[in-house]
This record gives sequence, structure tokens and C-alpha cells, in this order.
Amino acid sequence: MPSLRTFQSALFALAIVGAPALASAQSFSGPQRGEIENIVREYLLAHPEVLEEVSAELSKRQTAADALKHETAVTTNAQAIFSSPRGVTIGNRDGDVSFVEFFDYNCGYCKRAMTDMLELMKSDPKLKVVLKEFPVLGPGSVEAAQVAVAVRMQDPSGKKYLDFHQKLLGGRGQADKARAMAAAKEAGLDMAKLEKDLTSPEVRATLEENYKLAESMGMNGTPSYVIGKQVVVGAVGVDTLREKIGVARCGKATC
Repeated sequence: MPSLRTFQSALFALAIVGAPALASAQSFSGPQRGEIENIVREYLLAHPEVLEEVSAELSKRQTAADALKHETAVTTNAQAIFSSPRGVTIGNRDGDVSFVEFFDYNCGYCKRAMTDMLELMKSDPKLKVVLKEFPVLGPGSVEAAQVAVAVRMQDPSGKKYLDFHQKLLGGRGQADKARAMAAAKEAGLDMAKLEKDLTSPEVRATLEENYKLAESMGMNGTPSYVIGKQVVVGAVGVDTLREKIGVARCGKATC
């Protein structure tokens, strides 16, 4: 004969899932519903760990749903994410894993993330790195990103862009047009051409493309990454990034 606990568990499960098929065949009276509610309440009070289990399961399912949503968004926008001429490609252009970073020049976490990126490039010669300006922290960030796009427009190789990127992101103070132009001058850019390119429709088009991509993948802050088919939000650290690269490369953290 079933135990009281088994009976309670069954009723608890019934209450949680709603048992739509059973409910359609039978409706409970007010006293019956009250009794079921009391049993469920008593069970939860006696076994609060069940709530932790339910919360953990919900979190697990949400994580899986988010991962599927991200993978779908990455697949749909793959060309623009990994191969758009509006991104800045550094590292190994023919690398077997693409590491795409969305960043803001006024993001403190992005300063640390830059160190992670440089370390990964140094230790992983097969890594393709793509940088995308994603200014979300105010007018100064937008101005700095506009200058960065103009830098990219006159530097297809990405070498001077990376120098500019390190100088501006690694510098002190609020990034804006003035600081960005100073960093560009230090990096050896043609300043007259830079001023001209700042008025180009390409600058606006680049930032609009990056905003749309970020929105499609649910990115709401910087730094954010696309690594293979994975979307990673936040400065998670070099070890986690390296693990994500491993998963993208061979389906697991280490090949």
C-alpha cells in the first residue's frame, strides 16, 4: 500500500503541473481543493529542499533555452557576426575558431577583457579575433566608437587599429572624440583622412549593424562575446573564455 509520503508527493506533483487531462475529467469541490492545498503546504514545510530542486531545474531549463536561442541567433546572423567587412579582424584571419568581442571604450570591464583577449591571441595562434564597437555608455562612448570606425576604414590590416584600440581602451579618463583622436594620432593614422571619414555614412552603418546584432543575441552590456555558436555576456575571465574556445573547437573544453 502506498505510503503517506508517496501520496503527498503525487498530490504535490499534481498541483505543480496542473494535471490538465485529469482536471478536464474531474473538478474538485472547494473543500477538496482546500485539503489539497493544505497537503501541499505541509509537504513543502516539511521538505523545503524540494523548492531548491525545483528552482535548480527551472534554472537549468532556462539556461538550455537561452543557449538554444543564442545558437539560433548566431546561425541566422553568422555572416554579419563573423565575416562582415565592418568588423575589425585581427589574430589569425583563417583561424579555426572565431572569437568576436562587442565592447565599449568607457567600459571598465572591457579594459580587463582586453588583457584576456591579448593573452588568448598570444597563446592560441589558430584564433581569429573580431572586434565590434558597441557603445552603450553614453555620448562619449559613441564619439570614441565613431573614431574607431574611421580608424578601421583607413587600416584594412587591423594593425594600427589594434594599436589605437590598446591606447584608447588602456588609457585613463573618459573616452570621447578628443581622447580617441589623440590615440589615433599616436598610432600613426592620417588625421586629415580620419576627420573626413568621420562624416561617412559607413560610420553610422557600422554602429547600427553592431547594435542590431547585439539585440538579436540578447546582449545588454559589455564586454559580450560570440565564440563559435556560444554567446557569452560579461567579463568572465581568460580561463572561462579559453574553455569556451575549446568547446567551439572540438565540442569540449580540451581537445
